[in-house]
Amino acid sequence: MKKVYLDNASTTAIRPEVIQEMVQIMTNDFGNPSSTHSFGRNTKTIIELSRKNIAKHLNCSAQEIIFTSSGTESNNWILRSVVKDLKTQRIITSKIEHHAVLHAVLALQLEFGIQVDYVKVNVDGSIDLTHLSSLLSDEKKTIVSLMHVNNETGSILDLDRVGVICKQYGALFHSDTVQSVGKTEIDLQKIPVDFILASAHKFHGPKGVGFAFIRKNSGIQPLIFGGEQEKGLRAGTEAVHQIAGMAMALSLSYENLEADRKYIYDLKMYLIEQLEIHFPGFKINGKKEDFYNIINIILPFSADKTAMLLFTLDMKGIAVSRGSACQSGSVKPSHVLKEMLSETDLKLPNLRISFSHYNTKEDIDWLLESLKTL
Repeated sequence: MKKVYLDNASTTAIRPEVIQEMVQIMTNDFGNPSSTHSFGRNTKTIIELSRKNIAKHLNCSAQEIIFTSSGTESNNWILRSVVKDLKTQRIITSKIEHHAVLHAVLALQLEFGIQVDYVKVNVDGSIDLTHLSSLLSDEKKTIVSLMHVNNETGSILDLDRVGVICKQYGALFHSDTVQSVGKTEIDLQKIPVDFILASAHKFHGPKGVGFAFIRKNSGIQPLIFGGEQEKGLRAGTEAVHQIAGMAMALSLSYENLEADRKYIYDLKMYLIEQLEIHFPGFKINGKKEDFYNIINIILPFSADKTAMLLFTLDMKGIAVSRGSACQSGSVKPSHVLKEMLSETDLKLPNLRISFSHYNTKEDIDWLLESLKTL
């Protein structure tokens, strides 16, 4: 049976070169990076070279890159420390953030009684920046937490503009950049953002490893205690092979970015053209101009086809999503789409289709042919 993977916003296939690099390190470089003998020094060198490599691509200091296990850990660590250690009094976020932010914010609200304000979301999935400015006119010590690229719709936040607004009002700015690191340029010398983060498996690296960018002199304190690893900010023996794999995956992503971005954008446009021909009643949730590798659509099918849509496509070997993989087992409508769509549209079949450079026009043709049989 033909297999088609169109769920790259959920996770991506590891590049073969990354697997080879990780196997080589697991085989030959197994020393503990905290050991002072040659085995430990070798692995410590691999970690620090990886850190410098990542920092180079983001145009920041290597000292500002801290390795973590995931985007979820990074989000939780940053938000918790900002509230607990930096005595921030208020969080401004949106209701279309990833649950790694939304659930962390709710937990902090319950634990510390912190004020939480939600900025308005426009019908196209973009953030209302005029409303953000009005919320920031309050003088409480504040952190703004807004994602760069939405994982369900691909809507793009203007990091530069939001960063300037935050600085204007003296607020900290945290952005979940899990869907954008490795897929678009991010220059941290130019963008006034205090914290961003990444997860390697979103850009063809291994699962279980990520990093946080913590702006120098931020005052962030550790979440995990027990050792002096990661500048004393994250205790625990480092996963050397995963860190090196992540650094290689990021380098390869940026080396191939221009060609891959054009190729993937053309695939997305091809899908839209074919949907217009074969399913003229379909709608895009968001804008056609949203991030180049994600599209979220409503199909002109009867509501009774909604429940079995993913199952039917899966039986044909096609992997797509109705939203974040973290909640794909739920029958509840997407919390992101609830902020954007009418009750009528929420009942109709929606799909998130997300591409990588491994996809082809034949993949899209097979998806369309399969949808025609429903």
